[in-house]
Amino acid sequence: MDPIVKKTPRPLRAEGARRSVRRPSRAEAEEAVRTLLAWAGDDPEREGLRDTPKRVAAAFEEYFSGYDADPVEALSRTFEDVGGYDDMIMLRDIRVESHCEHHIAPFVGVAHIAYLPQRRVVGLSKLARTVEIFAKRLQTQETLTAQVADAIERALDPRGVAILIEAEHQCMSTRGIHKPGVSTITTRFTGVFEQDASYRDRFLQMVHAARRG
Repeated sequence: MDPIVKKTPRPLRAEGARRSVRRPSRAEAEEAVRTLLAWAGDDPEREGLRDTPKRVAAAFEEYFSGYDADPVEALSRTFEDVGGYDDMIMLRDIRVESHCEHHIAPFVGVAHIAYLPQRRVVGLSKLARTVEIFAKRLQTQETLTAQVADAIERALDPRGVAILIEAEHQCMSTRGIHKPGVSTITTRFTGVFEQDASYRDRFLQMVHAARRG
């Protein structure tokens, strides 16, 4: 029998917490790229760089598309008719592509997510979509981990959530200390995963089983 978990809902981090700022125009964004190219020591008007500001602006639209998406909406369609299923639901090896907020350098890795349903479940792709929405913003890995867990908690009110993210940060591997191959691992456990070590152990065993496979 699972322990009874009394939870106080936590607010979804970073949603609505950012102050409102004026969004520059596309032309202003491209001009900013030209300024950086010149500051780096190159000529923004030479043939190879002439269209770079447009390409960078388009790339930023893709890299940071999570600012225009709502994780709560992504998780809003849930299902209660699951034939009484109440065991762990887990997604392994969800690709994570994000950028650190300190250097705007990429960090890339995988996320493993599990939850124990209480009354309802959500489509599996929506869990991966939630990771993507938060990853497509300027981030720290610690914040990303907490945001995904909190979003699932808020949307599903499960008996517990477990998340582990492992990623390599280029702000560490290609600059600064220059240590490639170093992985950063972050976790968040809520509900029964936090209170019962057997659930945490089972989750971690399934994560490691994915590696051996």
